[in-house]
Amino acid sequence: MAECHPVAYQWVTEARLKGARVIHVDPRFTRTSATSDRHIPIRAGSDVVLLGALIKYILDNELYFKEYVVAYTNAATLVSEKYQDTEDLDGLFSGYDDAKGNYSQETWAYAAAEGGDDSMTIGGPAAGHEHGESASARSAGDEHGSGGPALEHSKVARDETLQDPRTVFQIVKRHYSRYTPEMVAETCGISVDDFHYLAKSVTENSGRDRTTAFVYAVGWTQHTLGAQFIRTAAIVQLLLGNMGRPGGGIMALRGHASIQGSTDIPTLYNILPGYLAMPVVGLHDTWDDYLAAIANKEQKGFWANADTYAVSLLKAYWGKAATAENDWCFDYIPKLTGAHGTYQTTMAMLDDQVEGYFLLGQNPAVGSAHGRMQRQAMSHLKWLVVRDFNMIESATFWKDGPEIASGELKTEDIETEVFFLPAAAHTEKSGSFTQTQRMLQWHHKAVEPPGDCQSELQFFYELGCRVRELLADSTDDRDRPLLDLNWDYPTDEHGEIDAEGVLAEINGRHLTGDRAGQSLSAYTEMKADGSTDGGCWIYTGVYAGGVNHAANRKPGREQDLTALDWGWAWPANRRILYNRASADPEGKPWSERKAYIWWDADEKKWTGHDVPDFVPDKEPSYRPEPGTGGPEGLAGDDPFVMMADGKGWLFAPRGMLDGPLPTHYEPQESPVANPLYTQQSNPARKVFPRKDNLWAPSAGAPGSDVYPYVFTTYRLTEHHTAGGMSRWLPYLSELQPEFFCEVSPELAQERGLENGGWATIVSGRSAIEARVMVTERMTPLTIRGRTIHQVGLPYHWGVGSDAVVSGDAANDLLGVALDPNVQIQESKAGSCDIVPGRRPRGEALLRLVSEYQSRAGATVMTSNELRTGHPESVPDTRGGQS
Repeated sequence: MAECHPVAYQWVTEARLKGARVIHVDPRFTRTSATSDRHIPIRAGSDVVLLGALIKYILDNELYFKEYVVAYTNAATLVSEKYQDTEDLDGLFSGYDDAKGNYSQETWAYAAAEGGDDSMTIGGPAAGHEHGESASARSAGDEHGSGGPALEHSKVARDETLQDPRTVFQIVKRHYSRYTPEMVAETCGISVDDFHYLAKSVTENSGRDRTTAFVYAVGWTQHTLGAQFIRTAAIVQLLLGNMGRPGGGIMALRGHASIQGSTDIPTLYNILPGYLAMPVVGLHDTWDDYLAAIANKEQKGFWANADTYAVSLLKAYWGKAATAENDWCFDYIPKLTGAHGTYQTTMAMLDDQVEGYFLLGQNPAVGSAHGRMQRQAMSHLKWLVVRDFNMIESATFWKDGPEIASGELKTEDIETEVFFLPAAAHTEKSGSFTQTQRMLQWHHKAVEPPGDCQSELQFFYELGCRVRELLADSTDDRDRPLLDLNWDYPTDEHGEIDAEGVLAEINGRHLTGDRAGQSLSAYTEMKADGSTDGGCWIYTGVYAGGVNHAANRKPGREQDLTALDWGWAWPANRRILYNRASADPEGKPWSERKAYIWWDADEKKWTGHDVPDFVPDKEPSYRPEPGTGGPEGLAGDDPFVMMADGKGWLFAPRGMLDGPLPTHYEPQESPVANPLYTQQSNPARKVFPRKDNLWAPSAGAPGSDVYPYVFTTYRLTEHHTAGGMSRWLPYLSELQPEFFCEVSPELAQERGLENGGWATIVSGRSAIEARVMVTERMTPLTIRGRTIHQVGLPYHWGVGSDAVVSGDAANDLLGVALDPNVQIQESKAGSCDIVPGRRPRGEALLRLVSEYQSRAGATVMTSNELRTGHPESVPDTRGGQS
């Protein structure tokens, strides 16, 4: 955080000065480590073992916050008798399909209470999401949206003594029973003493009077098990009562100023604004199919009202053209035919299935996994549009990329027509950033953009106008979605689109009645009858009263610590999600020290230092009638108001494609064998067996000694992402002029590497060169009696001719293997070799990589077998279900 988010890290340093303890768990010693109470080095990719051991420590020592856990989590809920754990099935959960490489989730479901319908257990696939080929091709986000998966809200069996062996509590306890401090030492390389220091620090600082926070970044996300890393941390935080409380929770550090905004109003292929699901061909062919899949009116919570968010979005898109008779123009929404993520698109380019590509603030030639594949893919395009500040490597790959030097590509043979369109910087346009805290902050244009530079807003508006003009006389039905779009926006004094007008549309408006034309004040005002619109329901309220609240700038000295008048946080300007959990079931603060939201019995409402994340006037004692759905179905002590049962999920009965509980698997390629199971890697991960995507053998397999070391990638303070904003600036380039690798003194001695000299790093895909930094910041780790060395690689450099400084790209070493839930690549753990000297040039570079592949015996299936245990020894637990 200090290295990559130095401004935000101010608050961590101030907290530490006030007595907070800061522990940094990371493969290398960084600026964060230097300002922490303790740095704990960890082997990249082994985090579930560390977090799972924390769970075991909490449960074994009865350090969990029992009142919180029983009341606010699903710990007391019983799970189906058909469920079997990875501990029973050698690394698989029940329902695994070997042929398809994915799970059927029926057996993970909740058990029905007495009198309930046991033929329909609570959980399993959402309506319209049956197990099948299409399920294996898409990510979970396209199913469930921000409310999580829907549950048929009927009676679930519970045991609030937590003693029944089928309670979630007991299942979690059994699942992590082997995650001992010794396992942490042997798998993560963390000493038993360091583990106990961490465990005691976290648990002693949790409970009624104290809270602990977890802060993570891409070191947790960029793994084939990334979503489950974060799930494990969520289990820890729920057990300790740290969710929904001040000083607790889990904070995702975002890559730059508005990465949060780019997922809220998404650049992602599988969700619509506000985390509404994208419809899928064959599953959501009708509006009714779609509504049944995204939410259930019988489930608890605000996500039951997802139809109001969806209708309002469609009205914002198509206005008067969207009517109840045509299902609000639902048929205009493109339907997914599978996974259409960055990497699937790249491979489709290579197969000549993609003609054109837009790059906006993106530099895949440097910043995406498998840089060689990215550059070769772009050489297959007919046209490429690059909008950026500088002539980045993705704009010049055709003349100066590594494949030109190696002879794999020839400039005269590349027919890709590249259009470089200069972009305005954030100081040259008005708009909002949505950052780590979910806070929208408005930035005002300081200067006019130079020359032909344009904002994205103006560029896409003008592009839309030109396309609509070209199609104006079209009678083709497929052109109606473009022609019927709402495409009228207010302009400023310069004749350009007024960004505040777009924010007002995103906020939403009343369309009929006495308040027609007025801005919505809250997403609870949205209707499913077409009388409201809104481009992103979670942002509703940012323009309440016709005022841009993202521009609120009341000084901190004039507010309390919550600072509700600085910027605006979604939803509803709420600074902590699920903050009903900051009070006990009776509505009283768990402690005066941590008082945040509480029930005011005299005023008959929830009050406190934040906007309550609860129905404002619902008494803590309220209990709904059986079968009541929506917000009215929430009991007065159901704080997780977006979840289908109002509880925080220790166990996920539905929604995670690779298991209801996080369990440890090794990365796609790893020199270490899974110590828990014969199942080596995540059996539901997404792999792409291709000749241009070969992998190192893993963990003692023949040839694994060819790539004996682990490499990991990271950022530096002095450079920004793929370098487009920093390697063109001489003063930043001077601070970090050359691509380098960090190695320990022990590894340097073992491989004959000299500080300041050159090294060649070789993976199963490529070989790159880097200056050597010999440093104790990289700690050799002892894993089951064997020393594991890790090589650190900053990823900001790329090969091109336009930047002030250039160098080989760390991401060239990476292959493409993805987390099944969110389709993110594994960038933080791979296998490599490192040798002294510069890499070969020209065709000799290709021969070097090929020689390594040959010595390792790598084939397209090396490390790509999803099931690596012994299927014949695993009983069929699917109960006849496919």
